[in-house]
Amino acid sequence: MIYDLWYWPTIQGRGEFVRLALEGAGIAYRDRAREEGVEAMQRRLAASPRAPFAPPFLELDGLRIAQVANILQYLGERHGLALSNIRDRIWANQWQLTIADLVAEVHAVHHPVDMGAYYDEQRAEAARAAAPFLDERLPKFLTYFESLLDGSSAPWAIDHRWTYVDTSLFQLIEGLRHAFPRRMARLSADLPRLIAIRDAVAALPGIADYLASDRRLPFNDNGIFRHYPELDAD
Repeated sequence: MIYDLWYWPTIQGRGEFVRLALEGAGIAYRDRAREEGVEAMQRRLAASPRAPFAPPFLELDGLRIAQVANILQYLGERHGLALSNIRDRIWANQWQLTIADLVAEVHAVHHPVDMGAYYDEQRAEAARAAAPFLDERLPKFLTYFESLLDGSSAPWAIDHRWTYVDTSLFQLIEGLRHAFPRRMARLSADLPRLIAIRDAVAALPGIADYLASDRRLPFNDNGIFRHYPELDAD
């Protein structure tokens, strides 16, 4: 059983949240757009029935699943990347959807006016968007996550073992550190549990191997987490 993962081949983007779960669990997959190109992915996007709106999407034996949280919920249930009881599965999905909310706000910082326009066409608006994001929205999300972890004695986000929530928190912290290194350096002192989870995920054998491989693309200025120094602040 080998999954087909379809996502833009030159960026981490939202597809990286899925890749990390697959890599951490040692689940076999093919990164199909990297193998066959964007045109092949666009043909798959247009294929009926139940065509996805956008990548990432996962395919296996005629099943096609889109949306990061939806994909991870499926993988969690099928491959033990979420806990077994329904209460914890719903809780894991709630974490993931909240992470997705923050990811969308990160993207909106450098594309506040038009997602189809270049950053250079909206630099002034991006600078205006960055200030309240860094001062208000980013700390609100991160302190919320930290408070959830402080309320639990478990070493991981949900319980006694890692789940896809933990790999997603890892990617979130990595992305934020790349995009806003100065602000994250200041905030991290108040996020010990989040940083500890980031470090623990990085040490998982499957993740460590992936991070050391060429399958892990570097962050760049075409993805979600972009480093524009003028948008960062101490």
